[in-house]
Amino acid sequence: MRKEELFLGIDIGSTTFKAVLMNSDGKVKHMCYQRTKPVDSGRVRCTGVCTRCGACNIGAIRQTVDKFLLGAGVSDLSEISCTVVTGSQIVEDTREVLPYDFKVSEVSAHVAGAKHYYPDCKAILDVGGQDSKAMIYNEQMHMWNSKMSGVCAAGTGAFLDSVAAKLNVPVEEMADKANYDSSLEFSSVCAVLSATSINKFKNRYPLGEIIGGACRAQARTIMSGVGEIFQGYSGDIIFQGGVAYNRAVAYYLKQITGNNIIIPEFHSVLGALGAACLAMEFTGLKGKLDTSAHFAPPIRKLESAGLRTEATRKDFLSSLHGGDTPLVWRNLFFPTEILNALGVRSLTLETYAALFARSSHKIKKAFDQAAYKGYSSETCSFLRVLEGVKLPKPDYGVSTSQPCQQGERVFHDLGRTYGIEDRFYSLQTPPNKDGNAVEHLATDLERAVYLMEKAMHIKMDPRKLSDACELSNEAREYSLKCNELRFNSPPLIRGSQAIYYASIFSQLWGKKELVEIQKKYLAELTRFRDEIADKIKVEDTHRLLWLHLPPFYDVSLLDYIELECNAPIVFEEVNFIGWDKLDPSDPYRALAKKLLTVGFMDPNLRVKTIVEQAKSLNYNGCILYNHGFGRCSMADSSFVKHLREELNKTSVPLLVLDGDCVDQTIDPCSTYTKVSAYIEALNQKKYNNIFGVLKNA
Repeated sequence: MRKEELFLGIDIGSTTFKAVLMNSDGKVKHMCYQRTKPVDSGRVRCTGVCTRCGACNIGAIRQTVDKFLLGAGVSDLSEISCTVVTGSQIVEDTREVLPYDFKVSEVSAHVAGAKHYYPDCKAILDVGGQDSKAMIYNEQMHMWNSKMSGVCAAGTGAFLDSVAAKLNVPVEEMADKANYDSSLEFSSVCAVLSATSINKFKNRYPLGEIIGGACRAQARTIMSGVGEIFQGYSGDIIFQGGVAYNRAVAYYLKQITGNNIIIPEFHSVLGALGAACLAMEFTGLKGKLDTSAHFAPPIRKLESAGLRTEATRKDFLSSLHGGDTPLVWRNLFFPTEILNALGVRSLTLETYAALFARSSHKIKKAFDQAAYKGYSSETCSFLRVLEGVKLPKPDYGVSTSQPCQQGERVFHDLGRTYGIEDRFYSLQTPPNKDGNAVEHLATDLERAVYLMEKAMHIKMDPRKLSDACELSNEAREYSLKCNELRFNSPPLIRGSQAIYYASIFSQLWGKKELVEIQKKYLAELTRFRDEIADKIKVEDTHRLLWLHLPPFYDVSLLDYIELECNAPIVFEEVNFIGWDKLDPSDPYRALAKKLLTVGFMDPNLRVKTIVEQAKSLNYNGCILYNHGFGRCSMADSSFVKHLREELNKTSVPLLVLDGDCVDQTIDPCSTYTKVSAYIEALNQKKYNNIFGVLKNA
């Protein structure tokens, strides 16, 4: 008699352990849902072999799995045909005690679980102890799109747990005790504030009204975090996860959305069930997956990068210790051609702040000092660094009013602190490019030069400004050729390397050094293209566009995307050259046009440029690193909404990674899950499976 094939799916979340054992007919043989807690020893892991003892947290996982299998009549993990795991608590060390075949994102697991019982489902909402996830099938893109909640616990099971503890009511009994007509309102901004606000109602209103109000606040917060993805959808939503035990939350979700909310029978374990389904699929693909297909280029030693590093180092050293040469503070957008032609030293404030992100000690100290001054984490982390470090005192400061108004205000505050409030000039940059805007800005640039000449007792040489424009044009030509080569080739350079070129923000525009750097870079890219020849075709691999900035303190996120997920970042927004050739005979007007088309000033122009690139350059995905969680004016919520809507029309999915470019302490733990889910969805669309490239595909 043939032995029955068994497939194991395990989902270990922040508060619960879930496991499902399934046979090849898709029938659930055994399942488990239990709350997790630290082991009595208090040890996270032991130094010895902990596979069986269970004396530490890592070892306890294996012990729990073994007990589960014994309950199903399976004596050993080796009897399982395939094991797939998912969940936020699956860490690198897990594999040492729990050998598994594949790890998938919670999003893909929950989609697979829902589709097992509802094969035609189009919308899924999973609310667990740590985060909320919304998934919807995009008919136009032929793929699942998803959205996950960020760092706040308000829309998760942790909120209901805290409410239950305040009211001394078991969380499992809340739905039965709720008054569904309650009119009490609770804060839906923060889990801590919401739970705390219950204290003022606890002794003044009936228990049922308080629970009803809390459950409604929970439903509202879930939808404010992830509900945007369901806009315009009128069908059923499959509600799963531990919070689906609470029928009151489901009731209010239906009220808010107008959609029919379906709670599956095994809603609490559908992530594990989906993992078991994917284990069955993975088994069917064994021998067919091309595990040798790696598309990300190796990290290359680039002479151009060395030249850039040396030029940057020289620039910063001269700005810190430059003798009698005047020092000018600038923000990222004030034209460097003007400052280089003036012959002054310049310090780009945002770039200076980003350098501190590489040192955890220095940046922690800077944030402490900024907090002491009253700057909370609501203030941009770049600006908090500047308020928390000692800057070299400048002779003058120049900035632009767009695109970052918060930055403009902090720069003026720094000017007052360093005694240059009367030597600080801000270009009133219009948000859109038109004839009047160009004329206004050109006049403003001339005035900026006049004021700097007067304050620093120097004189602009018109020939030097014309020469600076010529040098910028040379560097622009080489940059355009570099970009063209990358646009029309397989991946030539790792995105985690290329993004730090950040060409549009360089202080070297108007200098010979940038011409040499870009010339060398072009030669290197050309050589890489010749080396690849026809080994990889453009259409063989994913092609991702990276938008905005990276987390400066760590390149592991980009490496994870390109290496672990095998999805190359083939271009970066900060390297796009979108302005026309400068007219050296009319430098101020030419630089005004450049400033208005550099890419971040006009949100509508920025969206248009990204969408046109996506259509013409075969991108199949865009990733936006959303510095400041939608509060940054260069990636705020309205920009993200506009960009998503326009990219949807071209069937290019947008992944938004909320995080912080400088402060790693406020990055959400869901970032890698979001990336995994996104690439798995791209894999499903491109390769017809979530696992990756097929042989001879």
